[in-house]
Parts: sequence; structure tokens; C-alpha cells
Amino acid sequence: MSIRVCTKKQLLTLIGTHIVNFVIKYKHPLGVSIPVRSKTTSSQYVASRFRDPTFEKLMDNYKNLVKVSAIEDLILANPKNPSVSIDFLSRLSQKLHLNRGSTAFLRKFPHIFHIYYEPSKLQPFCRLTDAALAVSRQEAEVINTSLPVVVERLVRILSMSASKMVPLRAVFKVWKELGLPDDFEDSVISANSSVFQLCDAHEPNTHLLKLVGGVPGDGFRAAVEDWRVVECCKEDCSIDRMEMQFSFKHGYPPGMRLGKNFKAKVKEWQRLPYVGPYEVVGEKKSKAGKMAMEKRAVSIVHEFLSLTVEKMVEVEKISQFRKWFGIDLNIRDLFLDHPGIFYLSTKGKRHTVFLREAYERGRLIESNPVYETRRRLLDLVVLGRRGLPAVNSKLQDRGSCN
Repeated sequence: MSIRVCTKKQLLTLIGTHIVNFVIKYKHPLGVSIPVRSKTTSSQYVASRFRDPTFEKLMDNYKNLVKVSAIEDLILANPKNPSVSIDFLSRLSQKLHLNRGSTAFLRKFPHIFHIYYEPSKLQPFCRLTDAALAVSRQEAEVINTSLPVVVERLVRILSMSASKMVPLRAVFKVWKELGLPDDFEDSVISANSSVFQLCDAHEPNTHLLKLVGGVPGDGFRAAVEDWRVVECCKEDCSIDRMEMQFSFKHGYPPGMRLGKNFKAKVKEWQRLPYVGPYEVVGEKKSKAGKMAMEKRAVSIVHEFLSLTVEKMVEVEKISQFRKWFGIDLNIRDLFLDHPGIFYLSTKGKRHTVFLREAYERGRLIESNPVYETRRRLLDLVVLGRRGLPAVNSKLQDRGSCN
């Protein structure tokens, strides 16, 4: 009996599939069409994106830089004795994504980490090398000298929020991306009490960062508007000025085929009016209003990435601001829907988005002092074990432990 029921179910499924295929192949004589949407999961959508080899190669090194920076922060957390025990790092191996263990990871970067044995505590420790420590100190000095720029970045982010508020925990997520100092609560927020204010939220142990002073009289101009001005001033500019009014810069990796339908949709999207990231917008429920809201969401994340030091951020971190920026869409899907503006990488078990127009050949086009110091640390990461004497690493490690 069960076999007959199973066969009947299979037959019905097969008949249903043939009916759907028939409807897709032959349209109804009256012109009525039945929209059939293919089921695509979020992971499949991410996997189907076109990969850019330049950004993927950059992320091969950046995924190690993220782990190195996390360990560096742990070491520098104790200013009196900037070091950390190997045993403590081993307990954090899974959280830091050190697949082969902390010791194996530290040995891969001898230009950054130095493993030594502490006789008084009878266990090995790790500290930064002189080269890595010099880079860290230089970055701290550069950030402290650029505090006015940092204050403006925070004001801009709060200005994109309708309530002029964002959770403090969201700012903690991106403090490095925004180039904030370690003690930004004191050196930036408390030191500018006429601009920022911390308020209690409805959730326990949560604070909201509020903009007190308001937006300057002349307002802010988004980064994309600066690009439009430059493009319009070019003699060989072939784009209509009315179209340029709402356009974003698009760039695609070599080898990506762009069909006629895709180009037509992009051109139509470029002409679509929208409200900028710093302007107040009302709720729009029409189809055109929803498309304009989507374009505004693109402008907000475009501006957010422009405010970061390296024009890149993890998707999970920027998602912390989604509700406060009034974005009702899935931000990751937003990046995938606009591959000419953003590039999404999944290297290092993280989803990282880049602002495509800001990069050329794996480097920022318009550099800044904080980015340059971090590139020096990245150079030490890329260096690996090169430049050291050709000594058996196992014998060397045994000698250091002894």
C-alpha cells in the first residue's frame, strides 16, 4: 500500500512539473501569464555572484590581517605589560578562527609576534615585535591628530538617521573602520558634549548616541555628489546632465558579461530620482516610491562606506545601523543587486563589502594617513616568514621555549 501511495505522489509531482513547464513555454492565448519565480536561497545567491580576482586576492591577505589585529588588541590591552599568554589565546582559538591553533598562527608571522617563555609564570607568552609595535604607535598618533575629521564622521553618520540617534554598541562595532581612537567615549564623545549626548535606551545596559548640535546650516554633501560634479566638468562627458543628477559610478570586473537587458535596467535605475542620505524622506508605498527608497538605501550605504577609513566594512557590522537608517531591505542582497557599485567577498568566514569605485589594483585611489599605517601592518602580514634566517622552525621554537 505504501509503495502505491509513494508512486501516486511521484506521478502527481511529475504532472505538476510538466504543467508548469508548459505554462512557461506556451503563453495563454489571452495574454495572461503566470509568474513563476525560481526558488533561490540566500547562500545560493551569494555563491552565484561574479567574483573579482583583484578583491579576492586582497581579501586573502586581509582575512589574516583581521586575525592579527584581534590578537594585537589583546596584547595592547595591558599597557603595563603588553603581552598575552599562549594558553589564553588557545582558549580563544575558535572565536578568533585560528583553525590550526594559536601557536601555529603566531609562528606564521614572526615579523609581528614574538613568542617567549616567562620563567616566573612557567608558561610561554607572546608580545609584539619592535616593527609591529612601531606601526601600532604610529597609527595611534595619526588617529589622535585627526580627531576633528573623526568628529565630522560621527556627525555625518548620526545625520543619516531619522532620529539623529544610533546605538552606542553599533559604533563600537565599527570604531576601527571609522578611525576612532581606543578611548573614543572620552576623547570624542565626552570631549564634545555640545555635539554628542549619551541617552539611556529601552533595553538594559544599552545607550544611544544622540546628535545634540544638529546638522550645520549648509548641510552635508554626499560623496557621490562630488563625483557627479567632477564628471560633469569633464570635456568628454557623454552622459546627459539630467541623467547624471541621480547617477552613481559603476565599474565591473574584466570578464563580466553585461547583457542588453542588464544594461537597460541599470540605465533606467540611474535615471530614477531619490532622496539623498542626509535628507528627510516620507513613507512611500507606491511601486515608484519603493524603488526610490531602494535607491536611497544604496546612497546611504554608499555614503557609509565612503566615511570608513578603508572604504570597506563587514556586512554584519553595517547591518547594526539598518533600522536606524530606515533601510527595510536586506543589506547583503542590496550589495549583490548592485555589483557595479559594491563588491561582496566571503573570504575568511566573513562577508565583507567594498566600495568598488574607491579601489584600483587592490589599493585605495585616495589614500589617508590611517590607511597607510595599516598597509604597513598588512605588508608585515604578507611578508610571512620571509626575510628570516633559514633555520628549522621547530628547532628554533624548541630553543626559545628552553
